Amino acid sequence: MHRRHPEIDPQSLSETDEQRQLRAVLRDFHTETSGPEDVRKHLATPRGHDEQLWARLAGEIGVHGLAVPEEYGGAGFTFAELAVALEESGRALYCAPLLPTVVLAAHALLYSGDRTACERYLPRIADGTLTATVAGFDAASSDEPHVTAEQSGARWVLRGRADFVLDGAGADLILVRARTPAGPRLFACEPSPDTSRRTPRRVLDETRRQALVEFRGAPATVVGTAEGTEDTVAATLDTGRAALAAEQVGGSGHALDATVGFAGQRQQFGRPIGSFQAVKHRLADVLVALEAARSASSYATACAAVASPQLPVAACAAAVVCSETFRLATAEYVQLHGGIGFTWEHPAHLYVRRARSAEVLFGTTDRHRVLLAQLIGLTTGSAA
Repeated sequence: MHRRHPEIDPQSLSETDEQRQLRAVLRDFHTETSGPEDVRKHLATPRGHDEQLWARLAGEIGVHGLAVPEEYGGAGFTFAELAVALEESGRALYCAPLLPTVVLAAHALLYSGDRTACERYLPRIADGTLTATVAGFDAASSDEPHVTAEQSGARWVLRGRADFVLDGAGADLILVRARTPAGPRLFACEPSPDTSRRTPRRVLDETRRQALVEFRGAPATVVGTAEGTEDTVAATLDTGRAALAAEQVGGSGHALDATVGFAGQRQQFGRPIGSFQAVKHRLADVLVALEAARSASSYATACAAVASPQLPVAACAAAVVCSETFRLATAEYVQLHGGIGFTWEHPAHLYVRRARSAEVLFGTTDRHRVLLAQLIGLTTGSAA
């Protein structure tokens, strides 16, 4: 059972000057390079994003290495700085694999405590030359992962399948939770066409690609210890929820700003529609929800930044609040734009798709409510 009064420094919930400067730089960067038309153009490319922009984001701004320790080629900041970058990427609907590479895979390596694996992969994640993802982590609540690992001579090979893997069709590295005779273990696999079949899935949100990955004797190396595998997976998923919450806050902020701007310009009956009380009330509801989401996200970010034991609680709460806020904000984004908001040409539908997809990415809001109730001792039972 978790304490009801977590010990988090209130100062950590506010942005520092460095974080504000980073936000300003990223806001300008995404405004210049990641407009709605840019997003649509990038979706038509083989990797689903502009690889030159990916390299610029890593090299010029250093986003990929923000939360990576200096000993592994990173900047040595914390998750708090990375959350700023994630919020701005969510605001711009940036479609490169930041979440699977920089959040999930990088943090799985760090949480594993495996220095050899960290030294091998983290420098390339930090400089933008390696994309990575995780697979089989959603099976952490089950004793039967869908991927098995067996020893073939002196090496390990993977067999089985993992579905809806983020960036699964293009990632250079996949960290896989697999079943072994001694229990679940974490493995690093650099997939090749002859041992790994990767099939892109048709998904609602095309800005976040997913794939079915089938391992057919794919060589892999063990990462971390057997005893620490489940803790590594759980911590990675909690960090992923905190990261996704930051993205959702950014997307919600864009939806509200765009709708307020439109309501101030669109004329009806000789006056801006934003002057009508009914419209004001709806926009005010979104603003109140956004402030609540921002608070929940900030708390989850602070917990992730200091590796607080309250992170599971904070991450689940943020998942619920931020998902519902993003859904509300994007619904009003469409409806208050009137007829144009329902067209494919308008960017609103891209944000609606992201909101609906993100809502179930690490489990539904109902599942997170059940899990949250368990964590704070209100109930018992399965969160599945």
